[in-house]
Amino acid sequence: MERKRARGLDRAVEICDLLARACRPMPPAEIARAIGAPRSSVYELCTTMTGLGLLEADARGMLYLGRKTHFWGRSYLAGFDLAREAQPVLDALTAQTGETSQLCVIDGRKYTVLLMREADRAFRISGDVGEPTPIPWTASGRLLLQHLTDHEILALIPPEDFRQPGGETLSPAQFLLELRAAASEGFFSFDSPSDSYTHCFAAAVTGEGGACVATLCLVAPREEARTRHAALKANLIQHAARLSERLAGIHSAGSLTA
Repeated sequence: MERKRARGLDRAVEICDLLARACRPMPPAEIARAIGAPRSSVYELCTTMTGLGLLEADARGMLYLGRKTHFWGRSYLAGFDLAREAQPVLDALTAQTGETSQLCVIDGRKYTVLLMREADRAFRISGDVGEPTPIPWTASGRLLLQHLTDHEILALIPPEDFRQPGGETLSPAQFLLELRAAASEGFFSFDSPSDSYTHCFAAAVTGEGGACVATLCLVAPREEARTRHAALKANLIQHAARLSERLAGIHSAGSLTA
């Protein structure tokens, strides 16, 4: 019985993850195919989740994440030190640079944007919050895995993720060289391989023990990045250090009152 309940919980999480990634309503039959589960089990589970407010259905029976997940997300951001402390830093970084800023993390075996402040431009030049992206495609990927050994890094990243959007393959050895060089500076930037228009800057945000727990990023047009690279880099590193200090202050206060 306990194993059956655990399997049901695993599938409920799979359904929520699927709908979050898809960013669109989906019918139960499509959900069942996507997660490789029996259709009857998925229908029953979706009915239960809808009754609990985790899912909602439109007039056609298409399912999407329910408003309860929105409230959970708001509660998470309010209580999570990193996200809560990062929001004013992102606001200040975008205001001072005029460029889109992001807080980025590793989620499982992928990179994702946790928070973002978009620049006031007529067009968007950045990805969406929560969208899973292969780690080697990102500047942040050169910083977020620095606490792992080479063997652990290569075991974490799916081999196919070294294939770049343009079709060429980044060698794992080259990725590791870039990662170790970036770790020593706490910074990495490059022209985005997934967008021919943008240049990505990433600076390490450190937690307890100096480990990189997230990255603070800027996404700028390549021409802007060429002419303002030094200034944007310095501003980004300064704000990443400020966020790291705020996190360290929270942890120090917590240890004093524990």
